[in-house]
Amino acid sequence: MARDRIFGMSFASIYPLYVQKVERKGHTTAELDQVLTWLTGYDDAGLLQAIDSGVDLETFFAQAPAMNPNVSLIKGVICGYRVEDIEDPLMQQIRYMDKLVDELARGKKMTSILRGSAPVAR
Repeated sequence: MARDRIFGMSFASIYPLYVQKVERKGHTTAELDQVLTWLTGYDDAGLLQAIDSGVDLETFFAQAPAMNPNVSLIKGVICGYRVEDIEDPLMQQIRYMDKLVDELARGKKMTSILRGSAPVAR
């Protein structure tokens, strides 16, 4: 089975694209980081370390301190696929991340993005 090219992409190459996307829609890097930390369990220092070290997405998710137990509540379509129906666990995690960033950029309320979790003050 061929390995998806996206698995080898560095988190450091994707993160600035996420920043551009959310800032273009009037949101902040802090909000983006809050969404990413909710999903992966990384803290701000961990995200920065992942960016600085240039880890690929496969490593980024493999080293994630704790995927949020509520990820199964993330539903919907991203890149033409329903995230809840993606069979490859790593691809599903990547698409969960894409979905959350899209929801932030579209202006969805943070409590909805975080699937009912209270937003943490930053």
